[in-house]
Amino acid sequence: MKQFVTEKHKKEAIISLQRLVKVPSYLQEAVPGAPFGQDVLDCLKETLSLFKEEGFSTYIDPEGYYGYAEMGEGEETFGLLCHLDVVPPGDESLWNVPPFSATIEEGKIIGRGVQDDKGPTMAALYALKAVLDSGAKLNKKVRFIFGTDEETLWRCMDQYHKHEGPIDLGFAPDSKFPLIYAEKGLLQAYVTGEGSTDFTFTGGTALNVVPDSATYKGIKQEEIKVELDKLGYDYQETADEITVAGQSIHSKDAPKGINANTRLAEAVSQVIDHPAINFLGKVVKADANGFSVVGDVSDEASGKLTFNTATVEIGSKETKIGLDLRLPVTFTKEEVVARLEKKLVDFNLSYEEFDYLDSLYVPVESELIQSLLGAYRDVTGDMSEPLVSGGATFARTMKNCVAFGAMFADTVDTMHQPNETWRLDEMERAMVIYAEALSRLCFEN
Repeated sequence: MKQFVTEKHKKEAIISLQRLVKVPSYLQEAVPGAPFGQDVLDCLKETLSLFKEEGFSTYIDPEGYYGYAEMGEGEETFGLLCHLDVVPPGDESLWNVPPFSATIEEGKIIGRGVQDDKGPTMAALYALKAVLDSGAKLNKKVRFIFGTDEETLWRCMDQYHKHEGPIDLGFAPDSKFPLIYAEKGLLQAYVTGEGSTDFTFTGGTALNVVPDSATYKGIKQEEIKVELDKLGYDYQETADEITVAGQSIHSKDAPKGINANTRLAEAVSQVIDHPAINFLGKVVKADANGFSVVGDVSDEASGKLTFNTATVEIGSKETKIGLDLRLPVTFTKEEVVARLEKKLVDFNLSYEEFDYLDSLYVPVESELIQSLLGAYRDVTGDMSEPLVSGGATFARTMKNCVAFGAMFADTVDTMHQPNETWRLDEMERAMVIYAEALSRLCFEN
């Protein structure tokens, strides 16, 4: 196996990553030509300038939604699906260094986006450059596609598909090794119904997170506390409200969390007769796979459905429940929604879709997966099997595309957190894997 990546490529990758991290490309107010804010557009322009310096031809969407850089010729196009937007830095007092300084300390680079997704993007760029510098010749067109709205609503990719043709195969360097061959469908929806003048119930803040607290305020609080004690659920009380504790985790891993909304509803449903409370407290309860609501929704390829009662708001005028479902790859949205609506009718509740992303599934025996998996195994010696994920990457926006790296099984995941950090030796190892994979898939042998 040829060693493509040199010290020069490693240094160039780090310098270029610092260049991109220093542009704070998180969602801000739209301005003309910059639908996600001027900083996001500036990062897209800086990225395209960097790729142009490395010999790529570049294109930027006139409306500022996306861009791409490509080189090579041929009937086939290999795509690398990357995103340049990042989440906001949050409370900067929790950072040990400025979040957009791209500081290097003790063999690590620190800054917003170093793991998600600017670091992996640069690892893929300089992996390709390393193979090119070895004298190898491309046998197809290679296109880096740059999204700018991955952390929110993926409007960049909607725009891309309106104006650009599909790729033939490719990967998104935005997950973990060895690779993700199946991503469950993502369905987020709201369930609405009548409110109550006797109490309020609030819990959860985001659809993609299992809620870690839920609060009740209203009648019969003493009886509700008795029920909580019987159930053994942790709670705190003040003079006029009860707050139940849960354990937060990403919705895709809902069975591993503790849902405060359904815990509180279980107790309340023993004391108060209300349609939404009965649905949550007597049907859903702790069932984070939705069996009690939609039946057995599972398959061999991707496992069980996950069901997160993410948010609940019951006030005087309305009930609004936010659900996050991750659907096994062989099930359609329509099939699952039909089962859900049938159950909701019994509680006089209505269904309203908020967002949906179709699933991704590429057979493990495909040439794409075998080539990527072979490169990973030959470089690392790790024979781990490819993975299924409830998360979502840009790979699912294209056919014959998967998520491939750049995090390893032992990588400390600091994405979306203060002091986002990537070890430089991990970045270098990812470059070596990417170079080997690209040499097999995109170059003459």
